[in-house]
Amino acid sequence: MAEPALRTDVLVVGAGPSGLMLGVCLARLGVDAIVVDGKAGPTRESRALGVQARSLEVYAQLGLIDRVLAEATSAPAVIPGFRDRAFGRISLRGLGAGVTPYPELTVLEQSRNERILAEALDEAGRPVRWGHRVTGLEVRGDGVLATVDAPDGAVGIAARYCVGADGAHSFVREALGIAFEGVTNEHTFFVSDARGVRGLDGDAVNLRFAPDDFLLAFPMGRDEGGAHLRLLGIVRDRDLAPDGTLPEGLVRPRLAREFAVDYDDSTWFATYRLHHRLAARFRQGPCFLVGDAAHIHSPVGAQGMNTGLQEAHNLACAFADVLLDGRPDARLDRYELERRPVGATLVATTDRLFAAVTSEARRARFVRGRLLPVIGPLGVRLLPRLVGGRRVFGYLSQTRIRYRLSEASGDPRSPVLGRRLPWTGGNYEVLRTLGWQVHGYGVPDWVVRRAGARLGIEAHAFDRDPHGRLRRDRLYLVRRDGFVVAEAVGPQRRGWLEGMREVLRCHAGAVDSPVE
Repeated sequence: MAEPALRTDVLVVGAGPSGLMLGVCLARLGVDAIVVDGKAGPTRESRALGVQARSLEVYAQLGLIDRVLAEATSAPAVIPGFRDRAFGRISLRGLGAGVTPYPELTVLEQSRNERILAEALDEAGRPVRWGHRVTGLEVRGDGVLATVDAPDGAVGIAARYCVGADGAHSFVREALGIAFEGVTNEHTFFVSDARGVRGLDGDAVNLRFAPDDFLLAFPMGRDEGGAHLRLLGIVRDRDLAPDGTLPEGLVRPRLAREFAVDYDDSTWFATYRLHHRLAARFRQGPCFLVGDAAHIHSPVGAQGMNTGLQEAHNLACAFADVLLDGRPDARLDRYELERRPVGATLVATTDRLFAAVTSEARRARFVRGRLLPVIGPLGVRLLPRLVGGRRVFGYLSQTRIRYRLSEASGDPRSPVLGRRLPWTGGNYEVLRTLGWQVHGYGVPDWVVRRAGARLGIEAHAFDRDPHGRLRRDRLYLVRRDGFVVAEAVGPQRRGWLEGMREVLRCHAGAVDSPVE
């Protein structure tokens, strides 16, 4: 094990989307960190594609949203169908209206996400150390010591904390002996970045079914040749060439036969196996796992990259509480308590969805081939009118994630506690400070400011919530990452700040400011 030549508070191993997001968040917060990756530079191949609303809210909090939207393609609707027939359009904007500033799916391939984040790190004076591959990891009493193969030879990096953001084959996870439990699916996927696509809507997410097949397509913009879409589909043994491979030349006739879809050419074509796995732990001592190092699953729902980005955001804010504000190390335990259940639900849900669309069982074939063509058009018409439609949007956009909190946080039946702060149309700009805050909605300004002074945190008073989710007789404690972690009834009750003070004490360490 090489002796340390470099020291830092947080060593981030891996510069994919999760590792880069973690590095950017830590830089914005002012936490000392080093990001290393054995690659020569950012990824060029991009399996991940969709950026959900909650991830866009994180980008906005970091001041990067304009860059993201400038390079992205909007997918405002989903168009399901059977074979060559579309059932109709489901407007994501309609389902997400009033929920988020970004009520649609944003298509921005992984490589572009990485480039934007890497550029932000460069601008912060903390560029990724490319060509630095971690080959050894030792946990010591005061943190970790990593041995890194660098262009100029082996170097040691000592860190108080280490984060494995190094993908499905994570060196950090394996070095710690953390089990990566799950299964490898029997099927294989193909992916094609197709240009000049015909037979699909080039400005929406297309989902087509057949009794024995399905096709998922994401819009990637247009050029002089027409629509450019990312096509994903299943590969069965009967589709393979005699040598066991799947040439693109075998896929195109199948797409034309099953879905009446054709295209001019492709810029990328590949096949890959699907895995559904979840790390047994997201934290072990001073080491943490994020992104694909913690969980891998089907791309159904376009959730994977987004989950990693949000894990990095969550963990960075927890690091700031400990390393900048002196909160106890136990504050970091909340990362696994909060994020591993999200990962477990994601792996289980995408596994079930993928099994449903690929199953060769007689019942599944009947549903896809006979039932779906009948009920599909009706479902498309009814979904926007049903309460469940907004719930579906919340799950897909990852805006419905809820963390379990202590009883000191307030009424456990509150629809706000443990969730990200409801958007009221003008209350997200203040979150860019990445600090703890107290909010009031329709509460007198002096009351909110007094509460903030007593708690020693930022205070912001807003007009009434037009959607009625944030009450006029409550004050809300908002964490660095934008999640509401306590609410208190207004000043008509004596000692009304005690609950918030207790949350700050338990959730993020003691607060010195006395409560009158």
